[in-house]
Amino acid sequence: MKVLVVRFSSIGDIVLTSPVVRALKRQLGAEVHFLSKKAFSPVLAHNPYIDKVHLINKQIGELMPTLRAERFDAVVDLHGNLRSARVKWGLWPVPRNTFHKLNWQKRLLTRLKIDLMPPVHIVDRYLAAAAFLGVVNDGQGLDYFISPDEEVVPSAIHPHLAPGQYTALVIGAAHATKRLPEARLIELCQRLIGPVALLGGPDDALISARVAAAAGPHVIDTCGQLKLNQSASLVRQSARVITHDTGLMHIAAAFQKPIFSIWGNTTPKFGMYPYYPQDIQRNTSIEVASLGCRPCSRIGYDACPKGHFRCMNNLSFDAIPAHIHPDVKKL
Repeated sequence: MKVLVVRFSSIGDIVLTSPVVRALKRQLGAEVHFLSKKAFSPVLAHNPYIDKVHLINKQIGELMPTLRAERFDAVVDLHGNLRSARVKWGLWPVPRNTFHKLNWQKRLLTRLKIDLMPPVHIVDRYLAAAAFLGVVNDGQGLDYFISPDEEVVPSAIHPHLAPGQYTALVIGAAHATKRLPEARLIELCQRLIGPVALLGGPDDALISARVAAAAGPHVIDTCGQLKLNQSASLVRQSARVITHDTGLMHIAAAFQKPIFSIWGNTTPKFGMYPYYPQDIQRNTSIEVASLGCRPCSRIGYDACPKGHFRCMNNLSFDAIPAHIHPDVKKL
């Protein structure tokens, strides 16, 4: 059997498809192909359960002749938009199924604050989309794979960083309303004891530099200095991860790290909280649960629509222990 899995973006969403890919390979012995965007190739490049990756450079049309030539036996659409529909119809009559996005339930929750969201993680909805092929959830959680040449030595980045002895603080996120304001990041860093590695992309570098300078010498800024899988390596070797609702949160869950996930305008009720193997739960969600205007969007905004940003400004850090380990001293 040759199966095409479709998920175009983004980092976290692609990581969340990994149980489907693993099930197709292990349970069916399928030849697994994955269709995504070129920008996300590092997320897929080293997954041993994927036989071939098809990457969109600009338009899906450029790949359709190649995809038709593969003669797939099935398509599992884990994106569920017009572009993925074009892929499915372009491969007709290949059997296909699409995951349920629950868009109207999300609209009710964000617009009217009517909660009809089922208590089902998006991973389980992804697996349900592949169930027509006979796969089931193996309970082993997420996968993430890093090549040996992408692994980093923490102490080579900074002498204070030793495996298992630092906090990884992921300060980035796709939208401003999913990120702590700069002053709150400084406040969080100042209450943490032991080394703290700030993780983020080039867009986070200006803020991270100011946060590190204001918070103290125990805060090490790596934002914009590392590639994705190098940042993932730092996550893997950390003692714990404090993170916004973003891709590295799901990578941290794949490595089964203790996670303190910070939620602003979005909510874990959307079903995208950290996903662990069966009977393992290492996530603590940090949120202002009683705020009437929240969630205001299933994705996010450039600024708080109400102007007060209480979902982040009123957030309490009390559930985040200051110490990593009792024997770690403040630097």
